[in-house]
Amino acid sequence: MANLVDKINEKQIRKDIPEIRVGDTVKANVWVKEGKKERIQAFEGIVIAKKGGSVSETITIYKKSYGIGVSRTFPINAPTIESFVVVKKGLVRRAKLNYIKDLNKAIKIKERN
Repeated sequence: MANLVDKINEKQIRKDIPEIRVGDTVKANVWVKEGKKERIQAFEGIVIAKKGGSVSETITIYKKSYGIGVSRTFPINAPTIESFVVVKKGLVRRAKLNYIKDLNKAIKIKERN
């Protein structure tokens, strides 16, 4: 039974997603439905958390918009995701960067080669 579940999950996993780590600055292009129309909306920010694995893997992206912090969680393998683009690779020492939400100053993350 577990083999059948693994086979179904393997079909659902997307191969076109780049390697995304916590601390990276990522642009997520998402399909948004407004009435009868669909368009792609970009959401760019720092990856502050990764959860799950295989099909149910999610990332949380945080950005400041007009002085207000906005975080959004994206399922990596969802069909509503057009693409993820890694803008900058960050070097951090934590698995979760939730403390960034409480900072009232600019966030400086070292760049990874």
